[in-house]
Amino acid sequence: MCGIVGIIGHEFKLSELIDNLKKLEYRGYDSAGLAVTNGQGLYVSKSVGRIDTLRSVVDVEKTARSGIAHTRWATHGAPNDRNAHPHTDCSGKIAVVHNGIIENYQELKNELIRKGHMFRSETDTEVISHLIEEEFRGNLYQAVLGALKKLKGAFAIAVIHADMPNVMVGARKGSPLVLGCDDKRCILASDVTPIIKYTRDVIFLEDGDIVYIEGNKAKITDINGNVVIRKHTHITWDESAAEKGGFKHFMIKEIYETPEAVESALVGRFDEHGRPTLYELDEFNLERIKRILLVACGTSYHAGLVFKYFAEKYLDIDVLIDVASEFRYRPIRVDDETITIAISQSGETADTLESVRAVKKAGGKVIAIANVVGSTITRESDVTLFMNAGPEIGVAASKTYVNQLVVLYTLGMYMARKKGVWNEQLSSVSKELMNMPKILKYVLQNQEIERMAEYYKNYHHFMYIGRGINTATAMEGALKLKEISYINAVAYPAGELKHGPIALLDPTFPVFAIVPNDSLYEKMRSNIEESRARNARILSVATEGDEEIKRISHDVIYVPKVHEDLYPLVMAPVIQLFAYHIADKRGYDPDKPRNLAKSVTVE
Repeated sequence: MCGIVGIIGHEFKLSELIDNLKKLEYRGYDSAGLAVTNGQGLYVSKSVGRIDTLRSVVDVEKTARSGIAHTRWATHGAPNDRNAHPHTDCSGKIAVVHNGIIENYQELKNELIRKGHMFRSETDTEVISHLIEEEFRGNLYQAVLGALKKLKGAFAIAVIHADMPNVMVGARKGSPLVLGCDDKRCILASDVTPIIKYTRDVIFLEDGDIVYIEGNKAKITDINGNVVIRKHTHITWDESAAEKGGFKHFMIKEIYETPEAVESALVGRFDEHGRPTLYELDEFNLERIKRILLVACGTSYHAGLVFKYFAEKYLDIDVLIDVASEFRYRPIRVDDETITIAISQSGETADTLESVRAVKKAGGKVIAIANVVGSTITRESDVTLFMNAGPEIGVAASKTYVNQLVVLYTLGMYMARKKGVWNEQLSSVSKELMNMPKILKYVLQNQEIERMAEYYKNYHHFMYIGRGINTATAMEGALKLKEISYINAVAYPAGELKHGPIALLDPTFPVFAIVPNDSLYEKMRSNIEESRARNARILSVATEGDEEIKRISHDVIYVPKVHEDLYPLVMAPVIQLFAYHIADKRGYDPDKPRNLAKSVTVE
């Protein structure tokens, strides 16, 4: 993995292929490469490092009639030129790019070596090119079909042949692949970003699809060669939405887009009385649900944890939450009174997808919460509540985390209506949620956050603490800091400090306290006092007007007063901006955190 793009159907310069690959840069990668042909042989170039490094070693004015390019995030073999994609066969005529993992690659490789094939890399991907070579009898499509039948695992691939400049073959199983064609060309890509400058009408290939492209015409079949019809999806956002818009990084741009993103998430989901109306869920008979299984990874897990606190407070219901990578390997117990909620920004998160499949296999119903239309999880779940956050390019989730919260709050309140427990308190929460875009705009004007980042940027450790629903805020704050600034940030429910973590605290280990003026305020205040007594520096995020917290903290960032259930929303931009500014001031690129990818499509 991580990014695929292919062009076929008209003569193009290599600079065009590289420019399209650049639009997938946000997915996270360690090397890049391309392969092209004009009917007079195969030209391959690949390089460890950034796409600009690849550009520097390629004749960008060179023309081709078909080409594939790839950004790789290492899964098999170290990040180096040799392991970068594309991978070729022994003849040097077949080139393959691949996202995913081939689980049986080693046995296939051993068999191919016994047949005389010579391998140049440590990757699982290279077996695909040699398998296609074994199957090739003059028809690239048939050769790919034969090779795919021997593969086990997850993949999205694009294949070209030196002698067939007008032919490209793509296939997907478990990793995303999107097709778009205009009157001159067809584009294959891991997502729509490289495609929309050519056409807004795309096809999200489904698992088991193989696409045969000749010129600018495409045919989609199954593994047995039977033609299948897939619907076109019209993309409404334009190419400029994927640009930085004058900001230094995508992450900061996307944080400042949060109010508009939240507005999009709210549109059409509340009636004139401020009550949630999720009509697409009517068929689920949510009034009967007594148990919710919630599965997610990373930031999505933290959003789910907020939902757990919220739902258990207002609904007579048990909410069980687990990280998808653990959930998928446990016995799945579902019944007619259980619903599963799967949260994934990309809709392609491998562990979450497999959890969805496990629930479905057990006979359960799944509600997906995702941001990417046409993604695999959205297609395999019973219904999807889309976040509607717009494209998010930065690897670290920002506006999508907030929109996850908005959708989850809405879902919780809708369930309260269906179960007949709607009350004045929820009505107040609902009205304040509707006003959240305005509140978030106010939070984003806070200049103290960057000043605090300047002071704290050189610390090597941080401890985040919170209580109740804001335990999740502490966990998400620590995750943001560690993933983009590489500071060792840990998070705990504040009541756990005295059970071990407090031993870490000293003047070199500051505490980031999430301490809004809510029902657990006094408890949090005691935990802050405990931390300060160990000579730890205290940075608190508190409710405006709270002078007491200023007395026991070294530094304070204030947020506006909201209903106590909604503090995770107004705290989110604070923890994101704090992490962003520290990363930036430490000289790191927050859009491309090391070792991470935007869409984690492998286990």
